[in-house]
Amino acid sequence: MSTDTNADATDESTSNCGASSSDDTESSSTCGASSSDDDSTEQEVGATVDEFDADPGQLLAVGLGPGHPGGMTDRAKTALLEAEHIVGYTTYIDLIPDEITEAADELYDTPMCGEVSRTEEAIDRTLAGNDVAIVGSGDPNVYALAGLALEILESKGATASMVDFEVVPGVPAAQSCGARLGAPLVNDTVSISLSDHLVAMPEIESRLHAAAKEKFTIAIYNPWSRKRRENFQKCCEILLAHRDPDTPVGIVHGAGREDERVLLTELGELEPLGEDEIVDMTTTIIVGNEETYVWDDRMVTPRGYETKYDY
Repeated sequence: MSTDTNADATDESTSNCGASSSDDTESSSTCGASSSDDDSTEQEVGATVDEFDADPGQLLAVGLGPGHPGGMTDRAKTALLEAEHIVGYTTYIDLIPDEITEAADELYDTPMCGEVSRTEEAIDRTLAGNDVAIVGSGDPNVYALAGLALEILESKGATASMVDFEVVPGVPAAQSCGARLGAPLVNDTVSISLSDHLVAMPEIESRLHAAAKEKFTIAIYNPWSRKRRENFQKCCEILLAHRDPDTPVGIVHGAGREDERVLLTELGELEPLGEDEIVDMTTTIIVGNEETYVWDDRMVTPRGYETKYDY
């Protein structure tokens, strides 16, 4: 799931292709990964492929799913058990079962806004001859680091084939949260992240307008952060410009985790919840389309079978 919480890097520690950084530290690696307190600034790639003498290991981008062991696929568990090094955002490393982390030779974690540095760290460890898994919640191809890994590999002069790069899919946040709400996603759905520092708000607004006009079900990732409160407020304003205030909305906070909370509400009641603990960066919001309704405390979006069959 796209569920990063905000954490500011307040200290620096040194890694030699293996040191783990704490929850509030950012690491600089002597195996080539550049680090910064804020990945929104431009960074340069460190070591190139020519600087590594070893035969490369394997690099896997592994999706952990919603955040609990039962939500992980068997393929993900096997991949992590086979990995020598596991790299990821601190919160995601904490989600991995102890029997997996204890079996790894080394763990390397960075706090929020360490996306580029930890992805390059994973690649450098792989080029140094280790089998490495870089992990994230949800799926590696949904607001995650699979694409970044390929970009950095290319910038280093390496290839995906050289490290036998593979994506191990996980259950995305929209699907795991949709399952907790009933059946809201059985028709056309658009996913939009509100707190994506890589995308300008005018572009996010344009996507919201288009999705709301087309009457898609909308899955909203990362709806609220302390630095981007106005994004959530603007989102509610745009949705209400195109949809009725009584449109069903499902909110899932921390899906599959100890602090999970589920709430069914209406679009007209959504904006005030931005000040409530249920809406934060661990939350996914599902906004129904014009046909979505609530029945027996579950969101239902008709697929259209009723127009062809009698039941």
